[in-house]
Amino acid sequence: MYNKTMEKISKSAKETEQIAFEYAKTLKKGDVVVLSGDLGAGKTAFTKGVAKFFGLDGVTSPTYAYLNIYGDLLYHYDCYRLSCGEDAERLGLTDYFNGDNICLIEWAENIEDVLPEVYKKVTINKINENERKIVL
Repeated sequence: MYNKTMEKISKSAKETEQIAFEYAKTLKKGDVVVLSGDLGAGKTAFTKGVAKFFGLDGVTSPTYAYLNIYGDLLYHYDCYRLSCGEDAERLGLTDYFNGDNICLIEWAENIEDVLPEVYKKVTINKINENERKIVL
């Protein structure tokens, strides 16, 4: 299967949110999106942009909660502190995959063994303090 990718350069967190807002137009219920990038790359800023598209606000990093739910639609995961997919299953985090919601997952590589077979990936790379390369 061929997956078309696109690269965007963001010069601020606000631009990252705008890129995510546009990207959100391609999402539908049941989508799982893996957000890849180093600490501070802009994964939560990207999630804020997706949330804005769906009329949701108040997005914060779910680092200590593992999962923040916005409305009935957007599920924002942070799997940084998980060591394996079994941890995610034990916490019930995988129960929401492929439902009537959209899942955005930070640090998904930590639970790769329990991700759905089909998912989308967004990679955010730091170019410098303010600029990011976003691969959609």
